[in-house]
Amino acid sequence: MKHVLTIAGSDSGGGAGIQADLKTFSALGVYGMSVITAVTAQNTLGVQAVEDVSPRLVEAQLTSIFSDIRVDAVKIGMVSNQETIQIIANQLKQCDAPIILDPVMVAKGGHGLLREDAEQALLEHLLPLATLVTPNIPEIERMIGRTVQSLSDMKQATVELAKRPGGAILLKGGHLDGQQAIDLLYTQGSHYVYEQKRLNRQHTHGTGCTLSAAIAARLAQGDSLYDSIMYAKQYVTEAIRHGFSLGHGIGPTHHFYELWRGNHVTDYS
Repeated sequence: MKHVLTIAGSDSGGGAGIQADLKTFSALGVYGMSVITAVTAQNTLGVQAVEDVSPRLVEAQLTSIFSDIRVDAVKIGMVSNQETIQIIANQLKQCDAPIILDPVMVAKGGHGLLREDAEQALLEHLLPLATLVTPNIPEIERMIGRTVQSLSDMKQATVELAKRPGGAILLKGGHLDGQQAIDLLYTQGSHYVYEQKRLNRQHTHGTGCTLSAAIAARLAQGDSLYDSIMYAKQYVTEAIRHGFSLGHGIGPTHHFYELWRGNHVTDYS
């Protein structure tokens, strides 16, 4: 079994962050490990509070993992503190496994999750280590300093971000209007478009976390980058299709839809 490490924040509502990553790893057949960078108080209605884990405790978690357990891929999510980012970067410089960076800057409800000083640290220290970075449109707008409103803008934005040291870029286009949902991969000077009909679903909490975790899982299992993204997108699409109501706001995607659909016949409604 392959081992995949997530470095991210905890979501008390269970739909995103560390919780979503570990569910995704289990669903895709890899062993999940975690380094928690922050604890959030959040539910389906939004984020009410965020508190960082101390940089030294983040460092201790990383040391515990890398000193004992083989790591076949790494997914990085919410890292909201400049010192913590530097510590993570220093540890990962010795890691030869694929690294997926999901630059979590803003929660779905608009709550800022990354301080301004940490944004620059992320670009300077983590981006160069990433095999793949997976920003959405609001995130890449912050990273390059201009708006993105079309597929043409998406292509230009990925080219501009690629001027910085780093690996491939998967720009998620879900924030654009239109009947088609378009994601754009830019790697080695070429663009690849992933296009599919947009699902009209409300319960989409944790989709970005789930996608990046799924890509990491497939890379750990030996898939190519292109195939890992294709598989991850198919998995997330079905997880969104089977998303469910929880609480009074935006519910989560269903990470274990295959298990429930295949093995559970009891009606729990």
